[in-house]
Amino acid sequence: MSKTNRGRWEPGTSGNPAGRPSGTGQIAKLRAAIGERVPAILEQLINQATSGDVGAARLLLERVLPPLKAEELPVAFELQPGNLTARSAAILEAVASGNLSAATGTQLMAAIASLARVTEVDELARRIDLLEARDARP
Repeated sequence: MSKTNRGRWEPGTSGNPAGRPSGTGQIAKLRAAIGERVPAILEQLINQATSGDVGAARLLLERVLPPLKAEELPVAFELQPGNLTARSAAILEAVASGNLSAATGTQLMAAIASLARVTEVDELARRIDLLEARDARP
């Protein structure tokens, strides 16, 4: 038995080396019992599914096939030149007319909002540089 000077067991050292061996608990026994019967369970599930049991079919399909995820196709969309307000209005018009999905419109509006924040930071940095250059003159 090996403890550290802080009273804790060292990593990899059991506090009860003569304890119950791993794999002998109730869960391990249950897993072993089920493991022996897996082929019969699967055969029964397949029979039930092919006989019209929707629950059995669903259970099998969920375990074998990954769920389908919605996928949006790319859409060609031309933003008119202009300020960010004009571009946002164009996106809203495209969504309202059905040329863009609402999800795509939301993503584009979020991108424009991010661009607006970046533009604002750039403008503030430019103004600070001008003020510092003005104050640095003799």
